[in-house]
Amino acid sequence: MRIFMTVGVALFGLALHATPAQADEPLFGYVVTTDVVPKGKIEAEQWVTFREGRSQGSYHLLQTRNELSYGLTNDLQISGYVNFARADVMGNAPDRSTSPPEVFADFQVDPAKRFKKSRFETVSAEAIWRIASPYTKPVGLAIYVEPSIGPRTFEFETRLIAQKNFIDDRLVFAANITYGIEVRRLPGEFGAVPGTPEAQKTTDHETDLNFGIAGSYRFAPRLSAGFELLNEREWAGFNAFRTSRATNVGYFLGPNFHFGGRHLFATTSLLFQLKRAEDHDNPPPGFIVNGISNADDFEKTRLRIKIGYNF
Repeated sequence: MRIFMTVGVALFGLALHATPAQADEPLFGYVVTTDVVPKGKIEAEQWVTFREGRSQGSYHLLQTRNELSYGLTNDLQISGYVNFARADVMGNAPDRSTSPPEVFADFQVDPAKRFKKSRFETVSAEAIWRIASPYTKPVGLAIYVEPSIGPRTFEFETRLIAQKNFIDDRLVFAANITYGIEVRRLPGEFGAVPGTPEAQKTTDHETDLNFGIAGSYRFAPRLSAGFELLNEREWAGFNAFRTSRATNVGYFLGPNFHFGGRHLFATTSLLFQLKRAEDHDNPPPGFIVNGISNADDFEKTRLRIKIGYNF
C-alpha cells in the first residue's frame, strides 16, 4: 500500500507541472492503442510492473522494461526493449510448496525453500502499423508484432488493435486481441535421480490468447482516468483451438490514470484478479483457491507504471 500511495503523490506532483498531453502517449498500462510516434520522432519509456500476492504464501515479482521507439512514418512505429525481472517467492503454490513465476521456470527450485533471484529476461523488438486512424476514420485499427528472445526463452506476440474516440477525442475506448506463443527450455525436477526421465531437460510450448478492453476520459487538460479489463487464456502446445489442450483462464480488472505534457508523461494501471479463474489442466480445484488462479503466470494484484519522454 505504501508503494501505491507514493506513486499517487508523485503522479499528482508531475501533473501540476505538465502541459496538455500528446496523442501518441500510452493511455493504458496493458491495453495498446493505435497511437504511434510521429515520423522522425523518438520516445523513451521506462516500465515497472509489480505482480503481487497469491492465495497463500509469499509472492513478489518485479519486472522492468526499458523501451526506445521511433516513428518510421506517421503510421508505422518500431521499438526495442530490454527486460529484467526479480522474484521473491515462498510457499506460494496451493500445496504450500515454493513455485517460481513463469519467467523463472527455467531454474531449478527447492519447493521447501524461498526462491529469490534477479535476471535478464529478454530483449524484444516491436512494430505497430496503424491501418486507420481514429482521428480521421470512424474506428482506428492497427496491427502489432513483438518477438522476444532471452536465455532458454523465445516468445512471439501479435495483436489486433481497435480504438474509438468520442467527445472531441476526450473519451477513448480501445480493444486488443493478442495471440502469442512461448518456448521455454525447462530443467529436470528438483532432487530427481540423475539419468531418470524426471531429471531430463524438456522444452515447453505454450499458446496465449488474451482479450483486453479499456476506456479513458480526459477530465482535465493534463489528466485522464479510466479502467482496464483483461481476459487471459493459456493452452499447452501451439494450437489454441484444441479445447483438450486448454490450461488456465484468468480475469483482471482495475483503474488506470494518465497525465502528460509536451514531453514528459506517465501512466499507471492497478489491476485485481477477479474470482472467475479456471484450471482445465488439473483435477479440481487444481490451482484455483477461492476463485483465484495460482498458476505460474497469475497473481492477485498487478501494478504497472510507465514513465516516458518524447524528444
